[in-house]
Amino acid sequence: MLKLIKQAKVYQPEYAGVKDILIADKRIAKISDNISISHCDSIQVIDGTGKVLVPGFIDGHVHIAGGGGEGGFHTRTPELKLTDATQSGVTTVVGVIGTDGTTRTMTNLIAKARMLQEEGISCYAHTGSYQVPVRTLTGKIEDDLLLVDLLIGAGEIAIADHRSSQPSVEELARIASQARIGGMLAGKKGIVNIHIGDSSSHLSLIDQVVEETDIPITQFYPTHINRTRQLFEAGIQFAKKGGYVDFTTSTIPKFLEEGEVKCSHAVREMLDAGVPIEQMTFTSDAQGSLPDFNKKGELIGLKVGKISSLYEAYLDTVKNGIDTAHALKLVTSNPADILGLSNKGKVEEGKDADIVLLEEDTMEIDAVIAMGQIMLEHKEIVVKGTFE
Repeated sequence: MLKLIKQAKVYQPEYAGVKDILIADKRIAKISDNISISHCDSIQVIDGTGKVLVPGFIDGHVHIAGGGGEGGFHTRTPELKLTDATQSGVTTVVGVIGTDGTTRTMTNLIAKARMLQEEGISCYAHTGSYQVPVRTLTGKIEDDLLLVDLLIGAGEIAIADHRSSQPSVEELARIASQARIGGMLAGKKGIVNIHIGDSSSHLSLIDQVVEETDIPITQFYPTHINRTRQLFEAGIQFAKKGGYVDFTTSTIPKFLEEGEVKCSHAVREMLDAGVPIEQMTFTSDAQGSLPDFNKKGELIGLKVGKISSLYEAYLDTVKNGIDTAHALKLVTSNPADILGLSNKGKVEEGKDADIVLLEEDTMEIDAVIAMGQIMLEHKEIVVKGTFE
């Protein structure tokens, strides 16, 4: 069935004015000031008056099959549910494994990604986990990226963290090279998603790889850059060299008390330092554990990341004076460009019909369309996950 959204204020993410948008199957077929279709029984008209229409949010770092486990088997976190994503305006997710690369396997990750795809949203994944050597599906990073359509990069590889495998410069360079080559052959970006812990070494290992090899800095996609003030300062310098930086939206009060930089403040500081908005993204780290360790490295507390934090951080960024289009780029076009998701992140003719309608006055999520299918309408869930 065709869908026609009438007279919504459209952000592509740049503001495009009040427009009509025609959706045919899974794509945006036409965008115009006024679209009129007569003699068509199979069309659903959606009134966009008083609504702000934006691209569906992209969350590039989600533990879709669960994560955690740092405190034993009972601390394994649950899987992502479909409606956790759709009620948060998220229409595309990228799955990662995390700390536990033994019981959280690549086959499990891919199966969960396929499940989310069949339930209605777009889902991709990275090959590997914290560990080095990388535990892949086929035995080689290149083969994974070349032969498995939904695998788009490697990671999340952990560095500067007591939970990492303490990889060497040579090992990280080899991972980046394999991901780069596999990506080139498969027509993908082959990005290397890097978990940065709170060690004082910060981003130095990536810097060394870039300085000592021919691998460009843009092959790396480090996350949790806002976790500590010291890491954030190092992130500013990394970004000034042309690197991407990702801010984690899930947090707990203790992290903020200990110096974590709030996402909206991180964006402002980066912009003031001369970093282009296109080099920054937000991700939720949803379903990942938010562990609290003492000075001996012993787990003393644990929370779970929430995908809803992505939308909340976007709202907070707008409320803190960041231009709406800039704030949208952090969760739409920027991750799409960095991850190589060419049909995502923009409201344009020919792109996937991933759309969020927000109430203009409150900015509440009113409707969500994923790949042309209405998932949420008038704030009510239309499509639930299989076991929800």
